Amino acid sequence: MREGAAERHDRLLNLVRERGTVRVSDLADRLGVATVTARRDVEVLASRGLLERAHGSVSWPADRGPAGTPVGGGPVIGMLAPAAAYYFAEVIRGAHEAAARLGARLILRVTDYRAEDDAAHAAGLLAAGAQGLLLAPSWTEPDHPRRYGAWIAGLPGEKVLVEREGAPGSPLEGLDRVGSDHAHGVLLAVRHLVRLGHGAPMLVARSDSPTAEAVRAGYARALAALGLAGTEPPVASVSADRDPALFERSALAVRSAVREGRASAVLVHNDEEAIRLVRRLAELGVRVPEDLALITYDDEVAALADTPLSAVAPPKREVGRAAAELLVERLSGSRYPGGGDGRAPRRHVALLPTLRVRGSCGRPAPEPVTGA
Repeated sequence: MREGAAERHDRLLNLVRERGTVRVSDLADRLGVATVTARRDVEVLASRGLLERAHGSVSWPADRGPAGTPVGGGPVIGMLAPAAAYYFAEVIRGAHEAAARLGARLILRVTDYRAEDDAAHAAGLLAAGAQGLLLAPSWTEPDHPRRYGAWIAGLPGEKVLVEREGAPGSPLEGLDRVGSDHAHGVLLAVRHLVRLGHGAPMLVARSDSPTAEAVRAGYARALAALGLAGTEPPVASVSADRDPALFERSALAVRSAVREGRASAVLVHNDEEAIRLVRRLAELGVRVPEDLALITYDDEVAALADTPLSAVAPPKREVGRAAAELLVERLSGSRYPGGGDGRAPRRHVALLPTLRVRGSCGRPAPEPVTGA
């Protein structure tokens, strides 16, 4: 994808911020552009007061400091998010609430799930004055942490991964991170369906996000933990608009399993797919919850379905809050008495989802029998 002027300006500002003073010719080399283009970019940024020019070089303005500081005196924290709607809207809201409460200023960049642009957007946040970063990279495939994660370790300052994990054995494993324990959320759903008298539920799940991959992995762990033999392999799901044929195959697979008595319950990731699936199954003669108990994962719009859908709700807003609190704590330089060098140990924080039971599961779970 061709880099736009805004992304190039972000990289230029970050280079100058890191080095203090840089020759325009060196900037051109680092940016991979002609000297005339770099000179034009410098003129634009200098006219905005973002840079200072002198004798073929450019400098970071002294009055901006190494990084910006809000009026209240607290730190500026940058947040990189793949989207500002659906799942991440609540994560962002929680981070903003925590930052405001702690006297910090939150600035946001949204990458629209373009992993190749993440590094440039992070550089833009630093150039805009961010002293630390909350990072939710645009990873949509299992290999993306390795393909698009190396730049994160080289970023200056404090950083916290949000709803993301680095590849095993990579430098990112040693970073602070805050996220939802999706395996626990899946266990809640499967256990509830089993307590209602169902066997191992089917799984209908997407595979195009870290949450989707975690749900798939959590499903296998839940079956093992509960001693269930999964007779149906996970069914791939995708938006009906994006791939109508695949969506239809997933609906037909569920219908066949129900009609042939191989399944009476299903866990679906995510809400949008679940709502579409319920509607298509009704057209195919399978009713929720009469013929099929259903729980969805995410709980963004599950309660708004014709039959309100039971849903696993990751603690999205709390994840944002906890991540921002951790980052501000790091930036404050808090010391840890128990650490050898006085620094608090890095943290991997996993917050537990909850299960919200609604009409799509059918009858409520039976009360446990007590007494003789």
